[in-house]
Amino acid sequence: MDKEQTATYFSFFTEIGILDQLVSAGLEARLPAGLLMSHFTVINHLVRVGDGGTPLALARAFQVPKTTMTHTLAGLVKHGLAEMRPNPKDKRSKQVWLTEEGRSFRKVAIATAIPVFERVSRKIPAERLAEVLPLLQELRELLDEDRDAKD
Repeated sequence: MDKEQTATYFSFFTEIGILDQLVSAGLEARLPAGLLMSHFTVINHLVRVGDGGTPLALARAFQVPKTTMTHTLAGLVKHGLAEMRPNPKDKRSKQVWLTEEGRSFRKVAIATAIPVFERVSRKIPAERLAEVLPLLQELRELLDEDRDAKD
């Protein structure tokens, strides 16, 4: 890879990182007291891939220590957004299940972002975003595979 290509990849990922920071900070500021972006991302993940993941599997997916994920999950349970159930396949571990309150929380959190989406839509139509979604999804899948290959 030459210097120009390296610079392009670096700039691309830098922009994604900045976007993530801006969106995360903006959404977290709108969350109810006591809830953090980490809580929202776990709920969003469980809605996207399905309930029933173990704390260890979630920690691997988010690339955080299991203790960090356990702390995040405890916050979700405390707020009634998730519950821990025994894993029927392995009685020693637990599985994470969203409550109806957790699913509702996600919908409300997304709704709080609608004004941001509307402001963006005045400059960038949804059709343009839809054009780049396949590339971003492909990139996420590739990086997920790389992460999973390390485990």
